[in-house]
Amino acid sequence: MARQADGPDEAHRRPAGVSDAAVAALGKLSEALETVERARGHLYSLHQLIGHADLMLDDAVELFRSAGQDEIADRIGRDLIGRNVIAGRWTFQIVEDFDDGYYALFRELDRRARDELAGGRRHLYEAEMKERRRSPGRPGHEARPSPRSRH
Repeated sequence: MARQADGPDEAHRRPAGVSDAAVAALGKLSEALETVERARGHLYSLHQLIGHADLMLDDAVELFRSAGQDEIADRIGRDLIGRNVIAGRWTFQIVEDFDDGYYALFRELDRRARDELAGGRRHLYEAEMKERRRSPGRPGHEARPSPRSRH
């Protein structure tokens, strides 16, 4: 009984009837979504870096003009500044398509699987791993934060 009181909170306890295989599958789906979250961050980095580089081209064109290199400045201004990074799209359009398509569907399917199998609970696999790996009663091995540390 003491271990139960010391264990995970209700939001991280496996509901009755949920199998080890289901918890493992939910864990793998969650891990895949976390990887997509990281990829999404890189996509936003691409968006910001390309935007910044495009604005830097204004300075490069101005410097080429100052150096008397109008032909190079004209070529960069005409062919590169404001150019689509892929057919018909600037990076904001790529981000929007990703967010509204693949990413939205991935998150929805993850949520539906958790709702159907585990009552919406998240990170059951990790919560159970924590219980297996921690040393109950040892400082720094608490199952959950104390009420004071939640603020």
